[in-house]
Amino acid sequence: MLRLLGVVVSIGLADSMNPSTIAPALYMATGDTPLRELIEFTLGVFAVFFLGGALIVLGPGEALLSIVPHPSATTRYILEVLAGVAMLVASALLWRRRERLSRRTLPSPKKGSRSSLLLGVTISAVELPTAFPYFAAIAAIVGSGLGLGQRLVLLVIYNACFVLPLMLIIATVAIAGDRAEAVLTRTRAFLERRWPLLLAGFALLAGGFVTLLGVTGLTSSGHGRVARFSKHLRHAIT
Repeated sequence: MLRLLGVVVSIGLADSMNPSTIAPALYMATGDTPLRELIEFTLGVFAVFFLGGALIVLGPGEALLSIVPHPSATTRYILEVLAGVAMLVASALLWRRRERLSRRTLPSPKKGSRSSLLLGVTISAVELPTAFPYFAAIAAIVGSGLGLGQRLVLLVIYNACFVLPLMLIIATVAIAGDRAEAVLTRTRAFLERRWPLLLAGFALLAGGFVTLLGVTGLTSSGHGRVARFSKHLRHAIT
């Protein structure tokens, strides 16, 4: 469970550096009612991603577990390696395209066009089908063979990590008050220039950590099988 928690938190934190959610939140922080708008936006993002993940866990995930109710340790370690490799590939792609991506304009909500809650739901619904790090984490969660309640708790933890930057923006607005606008405006300007590098770096760290977890698990599992085989062989000889 602790290994899987490490996988979920690592990928969730790396995935949280998402300009599609952070940029609108930073823009809202300079609005007329920033705290309310930010809270509504964050709830919309969290709800869509959690419900989307839960549907996958309850649908294809439950069907898979009905066929393989207790995945082996080796299967779980392989899924961890695949999740880590997916993050490493994403990091490499972001690095290769960093110059082109940095020239893209980050999304900014139009004032008065829609509620912040609806905006969070809309952005998340568009992002969810291409949320490959999330799918990698879900695959590891489903492959763990844990009970439904535990899998849903892990989804909550992942999505709490995913919206952590948004919660930090909310905390900044709540604590700093009028001073928050200047700080968050500079943060948005920095993000506009550097977000591909930041996202690639977080994906690299998370991917390396998760891959290492899976590889060490496979190695220890292999050593265990060799040790058991040697023990049985000695018993057969004697």
